[in-house]
Amino acid sequence: MKKHKYDYAISAIKEAILKCQYDAVKSINEKQLILYFAIGKYVSVNSRNGHWGEGAIDSIGEQLEKEMPGLRGFSPRNIRAMRQFYEEWDFLENIQNNNLEPAGAKIDNQIIFTDFIRDNFFPIHDFLSIGFTLHRIIMSKIKNVDERVFYIKRTVSERYSRNELQDSIKRDDYHHQGNFPNNFKSSLSSPIQAFKAINTFKDEYLLDFVNVEEIDIRDKQDIDERIIENGIVNNIKKFILTFGKDFAFIGNQYHLDAFGVDQYIDLLFFNRELNCLVAVELKKGEFKTAYLGQLSGYLSILEKFEKKEHENSPIGIILCKDVNKSYADYVIQDYAKPMGISTYKNMSNKIRKCLPSVEEFIQIMEGKK
Repeated sequence: MKKHKYDYAISAIKEAILKCQYDAVKSINEKQLILYFAIGKYVSVNSRNGHWGEGAIDSIGEQLEKEMPGLRGFSPRNIRAMRQFYEEWDFLENIQNNNLEPAGAKIDNQIIFTDFIRDNFFPIHDFLSIGFTLHRIIMSKIKNVDERVFYIKRTVSERYSRNELQDSIKRDDYHHQGNFPNNFKSSLSSPIQAFKAINTFKDEYLLDFVNVEEIDIRDKQDIDERIIENGIVNNIKKFILTFGKDFAFIGNQYHLDAFGVDQYIDLLFFNRELNCLVAVELKKGEFKTAYLGQLSGYLSILEKFEKKEHENSPIGIILCKDVNKSYADYVIQDYAKPMGISTYKNMSNKIRKCLPSVEEFIQIMEGKK
């Protein structure tokens, strides 16, 4: 058999692959990521400093596929992705010897992590829990380390699929986290619960499945917030995915009957992570301080008559079209019940504004414009 130009590299990678396949001490995904990290390191050291010639990665990948039939995930493209994976996260490793022997060095599947992980509370367990495909999505779309860590943690906590992760990045969830008026730090007894609550909700939600534009063409006396509510209820699965998978839907127009007074909460959820009821009040316009008093009353009734013994205090969210954040953050601090204020937007509204009116469209079609 003719000797291949990169037999040493092929042998080293094959040995690392086989060692990983038979090592069942740790989880398959964790071992696979460590394998990819190690191969990425090996390829990076040899390809970046001139040890290998041009086209080496293509040649190695093609030969690996020939020598290990049925092997998937080690195409030239994926090997380059492994190199990127290592180079993007190399600061996590305690590299005692950067000067690997050229090309013939063995691949070590063990990673000795640096003190960076401990000192910066890096979620190494989450990092090793998500698949390589998801890591590639995060690497390709996000450059900031803190932002990458956010999506890694969110992927684990929400059990994101590939499409759900891409949607989360598209929504720019990182920049919407915790950036909303709330009084959780002062109103929740546990700092941990307050931290969780702040990071559970976002400052803005995209409700592109709700036809909010209908509000502009109906009789103002008939609309109020019920149009938005009905749109959410009819698409409750999408709404929960927007809010987060830990939310369970209890009901809409949830009836509170206390002291002979009938009251109705627009939307009522239960959040498993927060272990509490979450009341959501929908407002079609701009935030008003009166909404806080109304929601605070609902929370008092929920606390007294609906909350189970093992549950934490209920939380309220006002979901409105617009809010002056500085003003809202100031006035909400005077309330004792835990509440937050978020906004929603509807992409179809923006699209609609870009389209011609019916009359203009007719004129365009008739060639008059």
